[in-house]
Parts: sequence; C-alpha cells; structure tokens
Amino acid sequence: MQPFLIFGLSASLAAMGELAGHERRGSLLWPGRSAILGLLAAALGIRRDGDFSALDALEVSVAIFDAGAPLRDYHTIESVPSAAAKRPNSRPEALRAANGRTNTTITLRDYRAGVFYGVAVAGAGLDALQTALTTPRFTLYLGRKSCPLSAPPGAKIVDAETPEAALTHLTPPPWLAARGAVIARTLIGNADQGEIVHDRPIDRGLWHFAPRTIARFPVEIALGGGI
Repeated sequence: MQPFLIFGLSASLAAMGELAGHERRGSLLWPGRSAILGLLAAALGIRRDGDFSALDALEVSVAIFDAGAPLRDYHTIESVPSAAAKRPNSRPEALRAANGRTNTTITLRDYRAGVFYGVAVAGAGLDALQTALTTPRFTLYLGRKSCPLSAPPGAKIVDAETPEAALTHLTPPPWLAARGAVIARTLIGNADQGEIVHDRPIDRGLWHFAPRTIARFPVEIALGGGI
C-alpha cells in the first residue's frame, strides 16, 4: 500500500497538446504529463520560471473516463513575412518591423468537448498538493486558458496498491453521476515499451519537451455518486 493523490479533471472544452505546427495544433485524447504538472504548478502558484524539481519527480497516471468529442476551431491570425523581421524578440517587434506588410493566415485548433479524467499522483508532497488543488493560487484550466475546469478537482489522498485501485475512490461530477455508472477502461502510465509521446518538459521557457514511453493499460474503474 502507498499513498496516492487522486483528483478529477472535467472541462467543457479541453486542448491537450501534442507536437504543434504553425497552421494546426492538435489535441491528445488525454492530458499529458506536462499538462498535469503545469496544472499542479498553477495550483501551487509556481510561475513558468519557478522551481519545478519536486513536481518533475512525481509519478502520474491518467484514467480516461470520458474523452469527449472532437471539436475544431478556426483562427484568423496576422502573420509577419520572415523577410520583414530577422529574429525578432517579440511579436510586437516583428509587427513594427513589418510596417504594415503582413499576411492573413487561417490556423486550426483542435479541442475535446465534454471530457472527464481521473489522475493519480504518487511521490512526495501530496498533502501540499491536495491543499493547493482545493484552494488554487492561479486559475486551473485543461490545456489552453480558454479551457477552465468545469468542476473542482475534488482532490483527496488515499492508500492503495495501484493507481487504478486508488482511482476507484474518485468522486465524479454530479452531472456525470446522474447519467449512471461512470467507468474508465483505459489507464495511461509509464512503460518500458509502448507508445512514444513528447510530453516530458525539459525547458519550460523555450517549450522544449522530451519523449517518454507510455502504455494504455486495460482497466475497469467504476465510480459512485457525485459531489
């Protein structure tokens, strides 16, 4: 038996990034490691240039209760030709250098609508994380800032043998519980062999991420009534 911090992530819209290009930014079916650690940092009040060493040491597992439905949004943006500004320090600087010679580009943003995930975290400092998730310093959102959580995480610490056993104690949002059984059949966790994802942050200032190997473990995690 070991302690796990468990909490739920529900959102009307979620954008759980993958490798992003300029014209299209996709979304994974579940929040990656960088998204979970970023959310915990926001709860603690850690800014992007702060100390993430304690968070980077945590073990994180994610259960997919509802991956939602895909939704695509179209953005019209003003872009600067590369010839107009050589290595600008900021977008305002690039726009000034362009002197009105800009292009209009349509970009694509992918979201998941109506999601619910369970997260199990193991490691040091779980009590402080539980308190922070209950009274977060910064707004908690699932991906982009336009995707705030639709319910409190309901963080609690439980003792269990495995992450999936711990997540059976999770309390789902009331609107999901009212529909009947809330069941997860997939658990995302670290593995020696499996799928490669680029969600392990190595430089948060430059948005650099390293690959890691994950597996989708078959489970059946059934939850009871809502809060």
